Amino acid sequence: MIGWLVSPGYRRWQERSSHEQVEASTRWMLVGYAWAILISFVAQLLSSTGPGALPGALAWCVFGLGLAQCLLCTGLLRQAFDSYLGNGTISWARLALPGALVVAMSALTVTLVALDAVEGGVTVGVALYGAVAPFAVTFGVTVPRRTAALALVAFVVIAATALTSAGMPWPNAPVAALLLGLGGLVSVFTGRSSAWYIAVIRELEEARGVQARLAVAEERLRFSRDLHDVMGRNLSAIALKSELAVQLVRRGSAADDSVEQMTEVQRIARDSQSEVRAVVRGYRDADLSTELAGARGILRAAGVDCRAEEAPQSQERLPGPVQAALGWVVREGATNVLRHADATWCTVWVGTDDPGGKALLVMENDGVREPSGGPSGSGLAGLRERLAGVGGTLRVAEESQRGTFRLTAEVPLGSRTDEGGGRDGKEASE
Repeated sequence: MIGWLVSPGYRRWQERSSHEQVEASTRWMLVGYAWAILISFVAQLLSSTGPGALPGALAWCVFGLGLAQCLLCTGLLRQAFDSYLGNGTISWARLALPGALVVAMSALTVTLVALDAVEGGVTVGVALYGAVAPFAVTFGVTVPRRTAALALVAFVVIAATALTSAGMPWPNAPVAALLLGLGGLVSVFTGRSSAWYIAVIRELEEARGVQARLAVAEERLRFSRDLHDVMGRNLSAIALKSELAVQLVRRGSAADDSVEQMTEVQRIARDSQSEVRAVVRGYRDADLSTELAGARGILRAAGVDCRAEEAPQSQERLPGPVQAALGWVVREGATNVLRHADATWCTVWVGTDDPGGKALLVMENDGVREPSGGPSGSGLAGLRERLAGVGGTLRVAEESQRGTFRLTAEVPLGSRTDEGGGRDGKEASE
């Protein structure tokens, strides 16, 4: 019941991302703090109250009002956090009832002092601390720091004056006021620091998503720049040669001159086609070392401890087509870590099997929060097709209990690709 009050979007713990788990645990610790302080400190008032029906009834009334206040503040805590984070507002009217309960609890405690039913500044001080803690947590998150400080100082001064007027001896009244002030300060600080912590976690999560999008945008920009450099010059030459051929025909020049210009246009067009294929192959057939370095950089920038390990002399033994295929596995694997996991670590191992006939790449990470899609995933399906072109295979293993995901790619060392373009050349010509 309380879980729905604190977070209506409550889901199973395993289904939450890491930052959602941190946020939820912070909220629950804050709720636990308010309840623990209230029950443990106000309960001391029950055992310290002197004999008599009226003092006992007043003490139990203080405890009951405290429970009601804690329930109200627990329900308001989510709205208070939303107000602090800028995702919503909370009206002063919602805070009026728990604030009134705090005043009522404090007034009843002062009444017990006036009846000489409770003695000692420490007992009264911790009782007032427990009475104000739940409301101070919520109030401290909702209002600005200066407002919370002024309200706390005013409440402490009024409480100290009331205790002195109720007949509490002078040495005990300052002690009770000091405990009340320290308790209120700790409660306000605990609430605001927890809200600030959640705000920082959300900013980091947003920055992580921005980092991933920037990496994709940078790669697209690089590809478009390379394509522009290749095609810009050649298309300009084709336009000029074609225009010249048209002018020669209109002027009635020899047909051989026009044919020569169009032949040159045809040659430039074929060269452009070859250059586009080269650009596409360079984009698609990534270098393994470059992709490993890029994966480490982008994942570490996103807060993931990425470590890559290569078997001795593995780079020298792996042919170019094999490195290109494994480079694509690293690229797609790093993308999946950023998009589909809240990982804290990622490991990449590159080497060969024991017989030495196959190249192996194992990429593993934690923080899996949703099904990867298996064979139906478009990214993994594309990887399988690409590896199948060089005789390789791709295996996926996901352990839900540990929250880990593992990609294992195997490519025969004797793999070769079609230098004429193959699949990439076909896509480039299309």
